[in-house]
Amino acid sequence: MLGTDKTTMITPQRALPGRAEPVPVPARHEVLGSPLAPPYPPGTEVAEFALGCFWGAERRFWQLPGVVTTAAGYAGGFTPNPTYEEVCTGRTGHAETVRVVFDPARISYAGLLRVFWESHDPTQGMRQGGDIGTQYRSVVFWRTPEQREAAERSLAAYQERLRAAGHGVITTEVRPAGDFYFAEDYHQQYLHKNPGGYCGLGGTGVACPAGIAG
Repeated sequence: MLGTDKTTMITPQRALPGRAEPVPVPARHEVLGSPLAPPYPPGTEVAEFALGCFWGAERRFWQLPGVVTTAAGYAGGFTPNPTYEEVCTGRTGHAETVRVVFDPARISYAGLLRVFWESHDPTQGMRQGGDIGTQYRSVVFWRTPEQREAAERSLAAYQERLRAAGHGVITTEVRPAGDFYFAEDYHQQYLHKNPGGYCGLGGTGVACPAGIAG
């Protein structure tokens, strides 16, 4: 919208009002056949990451052994139940986010963090490659003190690896998870439905040190 800098976070006072009704989502994951929304199977845990366009990011996670389900959505902003069009204006404060429901007996949170760091360039601020705006910023949304500790430890270790390779400072936010709003049906498992579609993921080409998250 005119007068809005999409690379500057909107304030709560200027954010779009949104709506009370959540966006309807499919009952099942298009690839994994598991529930897209809660309740999730007993013993599973939830992690949420923002790393640019959620189409490619979601596919990266659903391909991992031990991941039970994934979903594309919006988090980190102010507008309740936003639409994709609203998020794209930069006036919701939300980042395109992937929810990852995983079995910790099969894949650790540390393993998810490693995929997170290696799947994008976390030094780019309010953009990811050619995708520009606050919706494309890098965020780890932690849900437990253990997740927070692991994320902060992994960020520090990966920063050292990036610095040694001549890269810049990590701009990734590590913040508590708040409300997660599911994206519209057509965004869910987008690259399964559209195999030739835009992915948007890049990376630094620097491997994340093994075991950095515990």
